[in-house]
Amino acid sequence: MHKVLAIETSCDETSVSLVSNSGDNYKIHSNIIASQIDDHAKWGGVVPELAARKHLELLPFVLEKALNESKIKVEDVDAIASTVAPGLVGCLRVGSVTARALCYLYSKPFLGIHHLEGHLSSILFSENYPKKTFLTLLVSGGHTELIKVGEKREMYRLGKSFDDAAGEAFDKVGRLLGLGYPGGPAIEKIAKKGDPYKFDLPKCRISDKEGGFLKYDFSFSGLKTAVLRLVEKINLDTCNLPVPDIAASFERVVAEVLVDRTIKCARDHNLDNIVVVGGVAANDTLRKMMISEASKNSIKVNLAPINLCTDNAAMIGAAALFRLKFKEHQSSLKLGVSGRLSIDQATSLYKENPPF
Repeated sequence: MHKVLAIETSCDETSVSLVSNSGDNYKIHSNIIASQIDDHAKWGGVVPELAARKHLELLPFVLEKALNESKIKVEDVDAIASTVAPGLVGCLRVGSVTARALCYLYSKPFLGIHHLEGHLSSILFSENYPKKTFLTLLVSGGHTELIKVGEKREMYRLGKSFDDAAGEAFDKVGRLLGLGYPGGPAIEKIAKKGDPYKFDLPKCRISDKEGGFLKYDFSFSGLKTAVLRLVEKINLDTCNLPVPDIAASFERVVAEVLVDRTIKCARDHNLDNIVVVGGVAANDTLRKMMISEASKNSIKVNLAPINLCTDNAAMIGAAALFRLKFKEHQSSLKLGVSGRLSIDQATSLYKENPPF
């Protein structure tokens, strides 16, 4: 059995987790998350400098609580991991420096984890997660991507958003409708009272050089603008804005776009397993629609546990545990952090000469 101490500070959640695995069975011993939502809500989004300062303030207490709850000592873990890319650089640096300092202090191996690989790995805590090659829809506040994942964690990005990620669009539309931050949960709650077919909103696509469209890519900026124009038009005609109907229509279109393109990608690549992870993966409309449409195509859907959809250190620990299966997968203590790094380059984090 391997045990890992993991740290996640890529954005506005300060999280520390102790996780272990025995073969294909993954277990969470503690997963402490200190959210900064209240600190950033008044600004309508995450303020990077404020987030970094809060991580610095919260991390010692979160670390202590995670160790106490797990009843595992740092001396007894096999490795220490932290998110190193992508994310807010100042925030990443707080977690990375802490993890590497602990590695120096306790003579432990260090694993720098790609944040998106962490989301991909959250599925390891589900029952009967796919062991063979599968397609992942990673949909969160900062990323909307389709990633083919091989049996040995080879990762190939097949689709991406060219502008706003789906979660980012939820936040912006939530703000536009006066629902506050974060927009995803607020829109989902009020959409239950609305008619999802009340408004016909666009399903935007990205043009290719041949005059057609990129089949697996996403664009949500145009949808967000369409909602803005709709709100402006209704406000000119009446002072009664049908927020539940607009929210429900927006939520439906986002879910349909995500589901349609994911299933098409899976079929075209002969993949019969789809994994859905990330913060937006907690959306009930998306989850139900994905299961329903995938079943019509004889595709199995594996959903990340609701409590592990948003950023957390357990998913980072799971990624580290999976990497420990391959002895060469250990990061240099000289590895820094980076605000951007494609998922295709995740293996570079374990090179003797680090990429940054």
